[in-house]
Amino acid sequence: MKRKINEWISIHVAKNPGRVLLLAILLFNVVFFFLSALIIGNLSLSGTEKMPFFKAAFCTITMILDPGCVQFVVEDIGAMGVVVAVTCLCIIFIGMISFTGAVIGYITNGISNFIDNANAGSRELHVSDHIVVLNWNTRASEIINDLLYCEKKQKVVVLVNSRKAEIEREIEERIADTVERENRAIIQKYSEDGFLKRNFKVMFNRFKKNITVIVREGDVFSSKQLHDISVEKAKIVIILGNDINNTICKFEHQNHVSSTNKGNSQTVKTLMQVADITSAEYSSDDQRIVVEITDDWTRDLVNRIIDCKQIVGKCNIIPVEINKILGQILAQFSLMPELNYVYKELLSNKGATFYTEEREMTPDTEFIPKYLEHHKKAIPLTHMITDDGKSYAYYVSNLESDIKNTCENSEYAYSVTLNKNYWIEQKNVIILGHNSRCRDIMEAFCNFRSEWNKNDGSEILHITVIDDQENLDKMNNYEEYPFVFDTIPASIYDRELICTTIDRIVSKNCGDTSILILSDDKALNDDIDANALANLVFVQDIINTKIKNNPDFDKESVDVIVEIIDPKHHDIVNSYSVNNVVISNRYISKMITQIGEKEALFEFYKDILTYDIDTTGGYESKEVYAKKVSAFFDEIPNSCKADEFIRAVYDASVSKNLPENRRFPTVALGYVKPGGKTVLFAGNQSEIDVNISKHDKLIVYSNH
Repeated sequence: MKRKINEWISIHVAKNPGRVLLLAILLFNVVFFFLSALIIGNLSLSGTEKMPFFKAAFCTITMILDPGCVQFVVEDIGAMGVVVAVTCLCIIFIGMISFTGAVIGYITNGISNFIDNANAGSRELHVSDHIVVLNWNTRASEIINDLLYCEKKQKVVVLVNSRKAEIEREIEERIADTVERENRAIIQKYSEDGFLKRNFKVMFNRFKKNITVIVREGDVFSSKQLHDISVEKAKIVIILGNDINNTICKFEHQNHVSSTNKGNSQTVKTLMQVADITSAEYSSDDQRIVVEITDDWTRDLVNRIIDCKQIVGKCNIIPVEINKILGQILAQFSLMPELNYVYKELLSNKGATFYTEEREMTPDTEFIPKYLEHHKKAIPLTHMITDDGKSYAYYVSNLESDIKNTCENSEYAYSVTLNKNYWIEQKNVIILGHNSRCRDIMEAFCNFRSEWNKNDGSEILHITVIDDQENLDKMNNYEEYPFVFDTIPASIYDRELICTTIDRIVSKNCGDTSILILSDDKALNDDIDANALANLVFVQDIINTKIKNNPDFDKESVDVIVEIIDPKHHDIVNSYSVNNVVISNRYISKMITQIGEKEALFEFYKDILTYDIDTTGGYESKEVYAKKVSAFFDEIPNSCKADEFIRAVYDASVSKNLPENRRFPTVALGYVKPGGKTVLFAGNQSEIDVNISKHDKLIVYSNH
């Protein structure tokens, strides 16, 4: 019997020591109160009879809680014997320790444990229709930040393996910076109004933090912990790749880089766990799982998981190939730097944005002109059929509700004429440095060249790459790309060689030249953006020298596109008068946010970022272009309103006056002036003035 009791105690102490301790405290106090009540009830007190048991128990408890209550037991403790006095004092002392001290201590410890468990995220979280972010990297805070611009209040739960406090601080700083910046802009907007009017408008329009973020630390592979954050009730689950930049040891960092280059098993493992939960019958409908993919091995396994686990209308898995997308974006910005200004707005929830709605399939040549007849607050773009077989229409507008906003049909006398022989001019690009997306950038250049190279043997792309020898060797010296005319092996410390090469290329080319400065995304945290910033200093020095030697030098002929990984370096780059700062992580974050909310945008984004590779003259894919006004039009259009301009450009692009092989349905989205001032036709088009000159770039959506 004794052995079984000892065994029972040993097992329960090992499994739940807190519960055993509480049981022991309660048992001891019950026994103690019982014995104390018997003793007090049987004390021989002068002038009193024997005290009833329950009254003695009450007196015992009151003495323990308040020693002054001993007068309920004896009126004059000093007149009693030593035995009575010592007995009462012993009961008080023992009771204070065993009851008051032990119980209060246990409760205090329980409260402390409750707070610690809540902070650690070990308790179940009852929430629904929220966004779940699994893992953390340099793009994560941008995803959360972009949710600030959503019309509805958002709830976000982040589950990470470690660094909870650091991540909470990063989120708080990022959100606070955005809220402060937006409120400064609002104050500036109404600065010319009177005091009362200004303060009323600022108070009414103040940018508010409409997002709740909960960060929990735990195991992203744990089914229990995923259930604890209500993954089965989330509207969006975003699975991010882990950062490789936070390690301090260079040897450890290099091993990590080599491992992730081969494949990301953590992403696959996390997706398997999440897909198993979201595809279950008890999970919510129309859940979307957005997965970051950085390599072919991971993509292949993710596609296999999609085949097994994806259930349309239940568990929708969206694989986002971030390196390919960023490569396409950086290539487009090198070819048409003005798109950086445009995409900053279009690929976000702020201002003019891409929207979509499910709609019966209609040819664009019917859909666009018919829609333009009765709508002035949204721009129709195209129709597409997505992988699920549904038909969607796509638009650009400030608000989703603007898509449904109708107006009376108007007659327009305004017209424009397009250049029948328009062709994109030769593009000269200098690439400085490298990142993990170099091959994706080159593939995007290949597609552009395939679409726009003429049949006369001329080359539309002239690219020079300046990088260290090690990375040139990894790319096989770019020999497989015929449009790369030269490669210059130079480390960041070869300043004179870098500057001489850039100066020679800029001086030799009579057309515009783009200089793309890449940032190594595989560098250690302390080295992030270091080489890109150094190269920026070199380039800016060359431009300043040219302006000093030749005051007539056209600085607009040289576009500097700087890729930075860490948004904190944005102000540093801007201080060097560079407008085309590409925060690569920010673009991916914005796209992931939008794709998560509107899944049908995924196919649309893939389409606009990929140039046609068909050289037969049939251009199926449509892209956003920045076209020179002086080359695109026969005559510079007169001033007008945006609604007139949009309709006139579209009608001219499909006009029968054009040769059939030059009829490319073209939708005007806005224009960019030298220096970066951008006007997008979002909002009430009849109130937007259009004043363009030959130096401006027209932003259009077209298939060529």
